[in-house]
Amino acid sequence: MSSFFENKTGLKQGDTLLPILFNLALQKVIQSIKMVPSCIKIGKEQLNILAYADDIALIGKNEIEIRKFLVEMENIARKFGLQINQEKTKCMIVERKNSLKNNKIGHLKIKNYKFERVENFKYLGVILNEDNNNQLDLQDRIKNANKTYFMLQKFFKNKNMFIKETKIKAK
Repeated sequence: MSSFFENKTGLKQGDTLLPILFNLALQKVIQSIKMVPSCIKIGKEQLNILAYADDIALIGKNEIEIRKFLVEMENIARKFGLQINQEKTKCMIVERKNSLKNNKIGHLKIKNYKFERVENFKYLGVILNEDNNNQLDLQDRIKNANKTYFMLQKFFKNKNMFIKETKIKAK
């Protein structure tokens, strides 16, 4: 049998303010990370971090930069009471001479963390891979389109559906 207890700190689970406060704290963490000139340049913008809600991608020229960014991010996040979820964090290094790729090491160790090294992952619905090949993403999109088409096929063949002809009159 459980008993009643009073919560004196934090927010109650399901509180509508929680996602807003989390996003504000995470935004401050992201803005606090120092940008380096070797980042990816798109137009006039320099990118070291891609972030959407709590999905974050750190971008560096090499493994050393990734380590530096992750240590810096972890130190800043800790100040805000945030921590990196080791189970949900993956590492993929895309470079010509990839030491992790050559050694076939399955993990990247940084501080007390051990991140699984992957050859590809899905970020915001797009499959990215270390060879920068979009074939896997294209095959996944075709598979999903076929699945949706065959799922809706009975509706397309339904004789009870009426198709009303519409004509557009030119002025």
